[in-house]
Amino acid sequence: MPRKPNFELLARSGYAARGIVFLLVAGLALLSGVTGGKADTKSAVSTLLVQPFGRVWVGLIGLGLVGFAAWRLAQSLADSDGHGSDWKAVVIRAALLASAITYLGLAGYALGHAVSAAGGVKGSGEKGLASWVMSQPFGPYLAIMIGTGFIIGGVVTSAKGLTRKFERYLRFPDAKGVVVALCIYGLLARGVVFAITGILFAYAGFTVDPGQAGSISDALAWLGQLPFGAFLYTAVAIGLAAFGFYNLVEARYRIVRGPSVSDIKRAVAL
Repeated sequence: MPRKPNFELLARSGYAARGIVFLLVAGLALLSGVTGGKADTKSAVSTLLVQPFGRVWVGLIGLGLVGFAAWRLAQSLADSDGHGSDWKAVVIRAALLASAITYLGLAGYALGHAVSAAGGVKGSGEKGLASWVMSQPFGPYLAIMIGTGFIIGGVVTSAKGLTRKFERYLRFPDAKGVVVALCIYGLLARGVVFAITGILFAYAGFTVDPGQAGSISDALAWLGQLPFGAFLYTAVAIGLAAFGFYNLVEARYRIVRGPSVSDIKRAVAL
């Protein structure tokens, strides 16, 4: 299949943007005890906004995240990674579609703030989503289903790291070294945070209280309340930095197969 350089650039810039965001999230998490800030993706964008040339950097990250959302859409709707159409593939592609929607929202947040230079954070995206979901018919049940989806996504993400399945989509020389170990660590940490976020979201559905839904910051705070909480908090926060590094590895070495015309026609037909 011929390469599609323009689409490949979108995907790689998207992975790079996501990597930078998670490195910032990890930094905020590790510094939150001192600064009192929140360690979530919107806070990371807002923190970058107040730095020198912040609007330029945030705008570039926003554009990169648009590219990442486009790549996720290709993975989901056009099946660029070749998952297939059995029940397992449908679940994976549905999760990729949800990821596309999430990062498109974060891209809009970044681009809007880059243009307006507004730096405040207006609350957790998860709480806002929970409020909207619960305002719909059968909203609490939908919230529980979404939370369950997050939990499954967390388990799958961690398993992707532990089983090293991510390597099938990478083409890089360090097959057994430190790079792989950091990628495994990052995916495991991201999966843990994903699963805890799902637990909080499902609990919000059970209690019919959108305020119980939580962001990355809330998931880390929940970990901090467990036995050996300080150790767990720090280990997962550093793991989120490793996940940011993993995304930078993907930006460089990810095998990107852009959708063909027939792929797009088939996706539209569905």
